[in-house]
Amino acid sequence: MHLVLTFADYEVSGDGNDDIGNFVVIGRFDRTNGECNWIKTYIRRHDVCYRGFREGKGIWGVWELPGDSGGFHIWPLGQEEGEQDQESAEEPLPVGAVATET
Repeated sequence: MHLVLTFADYEVSGDGNDDIGNFVVIGRFDRTNGECNWIKTYIRRHDVCYRGFREGKGIWGVWELPGDSGGFHIWPLGQEEGEQDQESAEEPLPVGAVATET
């Protein structure tokens, strides 16, 4: 999956593509507890609901479709899955990301 997300004013937005097709992302995030919720809408297709939590520079959580669900992990482009950056700094926006879904 190729994904670009922007986090601003408690909203998350973005776009990308994967093996299903092109999609857009619209949702919200909470800076205090790191919770993120969004809907990934495939162009002229279906929606997938996501709920996750930011930990370090990644987001882990669950995606849901009617009758199906699985886990996901999103991390910044250029880092390996699970790699943590120990520096405390603001991330530039938008952020290119890679993701895995199960």
